[in-house]
Formats: sequence, structure tokens, C-alpha cells
Amino acid sequence: MKKECVTMLLAGGKGTRLQDLTKDLAKPAVPFGGKYRIIDFALSNCANSHMHTVGVLTQYSPLELHQHIGVGKPWDLDRMHHGLTALAPFTKDSGGSWYNGTADAITKNIDYVERYDPEYVLVISGDHIYHMDYDKMLQQHKETGADVTISVLEVPWEDTSRFGILNTAEDLRIYDFEEKPTNATSNLASMGIYIFNWKLLKKYLLDDAQQTDSEHDFGKNIIPSMLRDQHNLFAYRFEGYWKDVGTIQSYWEAHMDLFDKDLEKLVSNKDWRVYSHDSQFPPQLIEDNAVIDQALINNGCIVSGTVTKSILSENVHIAEGATVNQSIIFSGARIGENVHLERVIVQEGVVIPPNNTVISDPNEEPIILSDENIKTIHN
Repeated sequence: MKKECVTMLLAGGKGTRLQDLTKDLAKPAVPFGGKYRIIDFALSNCANSHMHTVGVLTQYSPLELHQHIGVGKPWDLDRMHHGLTALAPFTKDSGGSWYNGTADAITKNIDYVERYDPEYVLVISGDHIYHMDYDKMLQQHKETGADVTISVLEVPWEDTSRFGILNTAEDLRIYDFEEKPTNATSNLASMGIYIFNWKLLKKYLLDDAQQTDSEHDFGKNIIPSMLRDQHNLFAYRFEGYWKDVGTIQSYWEAHMDLFDKDLEKLVSNKDWRVYSHDSQFPPQLIEDNAVIDQALINNGCIVSGTVTKSILSENVHIAEGATVNQSIIFSGARIGENVHLERVIVQEGVVIPPNNTVISDPNEEPIILSDENIKTIHN
């Protein structure tokens, strides 16, 4: 069945900088916001943008991620003839090898794309927090006659070395692209969201697969090659909140951002819903628990201590005399009497014994408390 646009969602990242959060879990499957998984944001963007044919490319520790996305039901992607498909790296043409880069992941799944004979392919990542209407980006792609459209946003100059940076003319035509430059001449950063004309992309993917010195990466190889060959590359300016939650610090910051009244809509916008399997109750963002919300009780939480500016997942118990500040508490955690937590991430089901204090240094990343390291904390 022919489709105008097929979405390829890259969700195989190991996420080593998230430390214990991704020890046995794919980065896109990491919990977020007291109710969701990180991948829920990209999948919900697809649903809200009417991009209903989605291939999810998985790799590292995919079991829980596969169980979470299932057949795509919460995101209206459970369709008979098209919808959500989980694509593991061990395809019949891959020789049993892992994906060797973002471009290689698409190359190994050319057969999947070809079955829909699309005009366009949208490539996105499963590990960012944002709302975006991909259909608007597609409309600009058509209007400009682009071969490639790259979604971009302005980043602080001190962060430019972390991104693919591009320069554009006034009409947003891209004339220069550099992956993670040391001395950037622009602060316009690629978000890793691309729309390609499929026939052109297929040619470049197959050519790149033959290059033994290539890293098979969109930012390092495919995009620069297309630019050198003078194809029409355009930028799509994104206006809004976007966060790469690839480190413990940025993951924690993204949670604290939810307490901004404007950004709270990231998880509670009725006009752009974020769908998930994990809970039927709304996220529990507690700024001050002087008045316990009924939804918190419905969510199975028992809060007898004091909670400020923290996010609780379902079934969390906080005992009398405990104080929790600027922390993220995963489902089923138990916080004992007179425990004091500040800038801490408590993993699922962890039990913190009474009379313990864990405070993260403001100049360092927040501390993660897991079953493995909980025994090392001291009174």
C-alpha cells in the first residue's frame, strides 16, 4: 500500500551517559514525567501529526521497549495495513550485524520502506522531549522543493560543539553544515529530525554502505555528501521547547522544567496529547504538598512527609518526617521515616531505610539511587 511519507524512528541508543537508568533498559524506554516513557513524546508527535506509518528501529536492551510500544495502540498506530512496526537490526540482509550508525539503521531496513513506495521519509529520534507537528515541516518541504529538510533551533553558543551546526541563506537554504564544530560560525543546530525525498536518500544510503571509511551517520556522512553535491537542503525553524535528555543533568533539568507553568503543557496539553501505556492517571508534579491532590491518592501514592518541586510516579510511599525536594521518584519506591532527599533520582521499587540523607552537590549531576547502590548510603 503506497504511503506519501514513512516515518523511521531511531530508538536503539544505549544511553551510557544516563548511567544506571539505562543499565538494562533502552534509553527511549526510560520513564519520564511520572507517567510516560521518553519515546512517548516522539510517538505522540507522530499520532498528532497524522504520521501513521512508523518503523521503530530498536537495538540495545529492547525487550521492555518492545513491550511498551506493543502494536502502537495508545498512539492510534495499531492499524491493519499500516501503523507501528518494531524493526530489530537482525534482518535477512544485515548478515546478523548491529546497526553501525544512524544511516546504516535505515539502510538495513530499506525493504521496510520500499513496501510503501513513499515520496518522503521522515527520520526522527526516540530520545528527545518536545511537541512538534511533523506535517507542517512536510508542507514546507514540498513548498520549497527541497531534497532534504532539517529541523533546527537556536542553541546557546557554548553548546554548539554538541550539535550539528548549519548556516543558511535568508530563504533558509542550507549552504554549510558541520558536525559538532570546535569554533562554530552559527548557533543554528540540527535537531536530528530530517525529511528526505526517498529516491534520493536511498541512492545515498546504498552508496554510503559501500564506503569502508564512512561512519554511516546522517550528520557526519549523508548530509555533508548531499550538500557537496549541491542538492536542495533547507532548514525548518522550530519554535518551542526541545530537550535532549541524554545526560543525568539534562534528564533532571527537563523534569524541573515541568514546573514552569508554560512548560507544564508538555505533559498536560489536551490539544496535543502525550499518550502512554504506563498509567491512566495524570503526572504527579508536586510543587508543595500542603494540600494532597485526590489524583495523587488515586495513583496509589501515600505521602505523609513533605514534598516540594518533585515528580512522583504511581505507588510511591513517603513516610512521616521525610522530606523530598527537587527529586524524581519512580514507581513503587518507598521513602522511609526522616529520610531527606534533595536533587535525587530514585529508581523503581527502591526502598530507602529510615534516617538517611542523600543530597546532590549542586555543581554535580543528581545522584541516582538504585537497588545496587542503596546499600552504600550512610546515616
